[in-house]
Amino acid sequence: MNENNIKNAARILLGANLIFAGIGHLSFARKVFQAQVPDWVPLKKDDTVVYSGIAEIALGSAVVFAPKQYRADVGKIAAVFFVGVFPGNIAQYTHKRSAFGLDSDTKRFLRLLFQPVLIYWALKSTSKNT
Repeated sequence: MNENNIKNAARILLGANLIFAGIGHLSFARKVFQAQVPDWVPLKKDDTVVYSGIAEIALGSAVVFAPKQYRADVGKIAAVFFVGVFPGNIAQYTHKRSAFGLDSDTKRFLRLLFQPVLIYWALKSTSKNT
């Protein structure tokens, strides 16, 4: 498998995961996603989950389907999105909110370490070939 095929597979997998997570925000995981909404967000937790779910579906679709000339820009937007939702992961850790099997401080802390991986994944899988 060459580098382009690996990048495309990684990009499509990232987009599919965003779409799946977005669907979860709107349906089967709606309640548990509320555990990640920081208390300082001025919207109702459910509204925040719904709006972020819509954004994730749109973003995941863009990651998968954007024409080649726009992929790097979409990847940057995805990276910014992952930075933007990071306070939710911090809130889940600091407020000791259990959700998604993150039922201990250790698990919630380890989840924080995965956010830079998502940012790198978004940037690398959508970057222009050099």
